Amino acid sequence: MAKLEIKKDIYWVGAVDWNVRTFHGHTYSTKRGTTYNAYLIIDDKITLVDTVLGSFSAELIEKIRQIVPPEKIDYIIANHVEKDHSEALPEIIKLCPKAKVVGTAKCKEGLAKHYYGNWDFQTVKTGDKLSLGKRELVFIEAPMIHWPDSMFSYCPQEELLLPNDAFGQHYATSERFDDETDSCALMDEAAKYYANILWPLGAVILRKLEEIQKMNIPIKMIAPSHGIIWRKDPQKIINAYLGWTKNTTLAKAVVVYETMWGSTEKMAARIAQGIIDAGIQVKLYDIAQSDRTEVINQMLEAKGFVIGSSTHDNNMLTSIAGFLDFLRGLSPKNRIASAFGSYGWAGGAVQKIEKTLEETGIKVAAPGLSVKYVPDEREIGRCYEFGKEFAGKIKEA
Repeated sequence: MAKLEIKKDIYWVGAVDWNVRTFHGHTYSTKRGTTYNAYLIIDDKITLVDTVLGSFSAELIEKIRQIVPPEKIDYIIANHVEKDHSEALPEIIKLCPKAKVVGTAKCKEGLAKHYYGNWDFQTVKTGDKLSLGKRELVFIEAPMIHWPDSMFSYCPQEELLLPNDAFGQHYATSERFDDETDSCALMDEAAKYYANILWPLGAVILRKLEEIQKMNIPIKMIAPSHGIIWRKDPQKIINAYLGWTKNTTLAKAVVVYETMWGSTEKMAARIAQGIIDAGIQVKLYDIAQSDRTEVINQMLEAKGFVIGSSTHDNNMLTSIAGFLDFLRGLSPKNRIASAFGSYGWAGGAVQKIEKTLEETGIKVAAPGLSVKYVPDEREIGRCYEFGKEFAGKIKEA
């Protein structure tokens, strides 16, 4: 295979996982696959930045061998402990047992507990520098982006930021750079990645971005550990992250529901139509039939959520309950919502939805709408007006 040089004497030696379809214990769908990016710096001190998932160890080693014998590696930078970036580390160290592993104190602790290796480890913190010869690496601790051990590495001579999971995407392509790929698909995957993994960490990420801006370091390339490398316009993804961390929203609504015998589904359709006719963009999902990862992606920039469920045992149905529990963990801010649903002899779902929304920190913009059994023509009309009224709340917010 051809060597892939991203900067003079800096090579991509990662792996493309075309077939993976779920991530993080099946909580994240990866319909476009992913990549595990690792980078090899050839200098007086040969340095490998991050590794790959263990099942791709041989591929990583083969790519390294095309450039330099693995035995010559002096440093292995461990920006993050998680297995998709570290699981090949034991195999690499077998080939270069004298190499020094470099990471944060939390990284040292995490790697020791994962692999029980008695490795030569150099602990670094923000501002520490590692001379490689003509180049150096400067380290920036980034705890909780998205694990406690996380770290960014920066090469000032190349104006190259290696931020591991930050600015990444689960996106498998034969291309490696932003200017070579479909820009819309790239930004969609970047948003989905942020929404499903980093959204609850927005305040932490914003502080880190502001810290980096105060360091006044020029960045001409961002090489994350998943997906595409940003070389044409790295500021584009930085600006996107700034917007997401500040919970910037659009005049958009996402309607998510679960139905038992179709009544709540009828309500959802009319509510959505009312929102549309009031001039607000809408996405409509039956959560029992939809990809949760995609729904959360659409919610990232939406101002309003409308959540519906049929009542069962005085509660909401299980799929929508699980979805709302996941949404609560993401801690969306600066959003409004309303609830709706049908019931039989007794209600309960709408009240439980409203309670969950309030616990999540989402403002319930208006009392929920409940319909007994199957909505009649008048009640269908009320659903339509409910949608229009909610659209008005979005415009006012």
